[in-house]
Amino acid sequence: MLHNLTGHIAAAVALIALTLAFSTPVAAQVIGAIFTTDASGATVNGNIYQSKTDVYLDGGPPPNAPCTSAGLDDGDYYFQVTNPSASLLLSSDAVSERKVTVSGGLITAYLGTTHSTGTGKCAPTPANISVGLFPFDDTDNPGCEYKVWMTPVTSYSVDGNGVPSVSTFFGFQPAASKTDNFKVCTTTPSTSTISGIKFYDTNANGVQDPGEGGIQGWQIFLAGPASTTNTTTVPTNTAGAFSFVNLSDGTYGVCEIIPASQPQWEPTTATSRSGIVVSPGSTDTKFGNVCLGGGGGLTLGFWTNKNGQYILTGSKTSTTMAASYGTLLNSLNLRNANGSNFDPGTNYTAFRSWLLNATATNMAYMLSAQLAAMELNVQSGGVLGTALIYAPGANNANTAGFATVSALMDEANTALGLHGSTLSGSPYRSYQQDLKNALDQANNNNNFVQAAGTCAANYNNTETCAVTP
Repeated sequence: MLHNLTGHIAAAVALIALTLAFSTPVAAQVIGAIFTTDASGATVNGNIYQSKTDVYLDGGPPPNAPCTSAGLDDGDYYFQVTNPSASLLLSSDAVSERKVTVSGGLITAYLGTTHSTGTGKCAPTPANISVGLFPFDDTDNPGCEYKVWMTPVTSYSVDGNGVPSVSTFFGFQPAASKTDNFKVCTTTPSTSTISGIKFYDTNANGVQDPGEGGIQGWQIFLAGPASTTNTTTVPTNTAGAFSFVNLSDGTYGVCEIIPASQPQWEPTTATSRSGIVVSPGSTDTKFGNVCLGGGGGLTLGFWTNKNGQYILTGSKTSTTMAASYGTLLNSLNLRNANGSNFDPGTNYTAFRSWLLNATATNMAYMLSAQLAAMELNVQSGGVLGTALIYAPGANNANTAGFATVSALMDEANTALGLHGSTLSGSPYRSYQQDLKNALDQANNNNNFVQAAGTCAANYNNTETCAVTP
């Protein structure tokens, strides 16, 4: 008998262990509060809304508390919409699309692509946002009532196959969640969407190639019929995605708002798109950009000072250039003010004087000076010939105006060989000026394409863009 009892106890212990192995995560109590609002972050009387697309989620300090009050624990959270009893999951998109970040006790980022974003109760300081709850299905509640949930990602409960645990409310544990009820007594709105990607075009070819990621915080503007998104401008999320959802039928246009603040950004694609018909809408709008900055360039002034002299001659007093530099400069089609050839040999004094006296009266002379400086930058190892620079007007530039340093130098040298005197009135002057400007900007470290992730989209809140629907 004792033997049988021992066996039963062992079996029970094994069963308990098995149960624990597949149990839900331990529910951690969530502090703070969540509440519904509209896209402006304002308090909505009675939590009653006219449309599903009017309902936004906010969280942090309670609705009537100051923004300095304790908010939610920092971290990533999921949200969902159910009927009041939580017997029906009404959110109609994947839980991965219903993910937000809480920082400083407030919702500060939306990590999906299908939900719109608005202003938080505590915005603009701190940077609090609200997130649209739509899309979600109609409730079965006769009083038009819904329940919104929010839970830490670490408390979201799924089994080994990724299916929400049966002991939870679609993966949400009441003890680890915050909820709020609201009412919407309307029919289901349109689900038409215009969305796309803002990407960093590393090779400046106007196409989002594999490995070219998104740019966060870029402002996208929508023009056209009245929409139910409650906003005409949205920022891109961490993946560079943007979306205008639940749009009324009609024709729309979208454009990207280029930041006016530093660093300098240049587009590699068209900056707007018109004629987008809703419905069905569009999900393939893409805008490419790069930011510009330094790439190792050294100016004409550098090559005429003691530091430049040291590189070229090996001494701050010597006037004889190393043979490699003399050979390089003599191989170029450099021009004097009168259009004649300039060949300095290894005479640093003559080269220095020529650089110091360069003017644009004869554009070929100033182009020669900028070309010589860039050739020395590359030869001395400061600039990569393969580096991309912004060079609008150059024949070798792509449709967005970008060319490699080597291609631009070759083009400038050819232009100087063909036309050594480009005074005012010359048909070749404007073209040589474009080449000169691009080399000048590069020598001053202003127009090199920067590596992805180097620059942020900084706005001064006065920028706009225009587009015809």
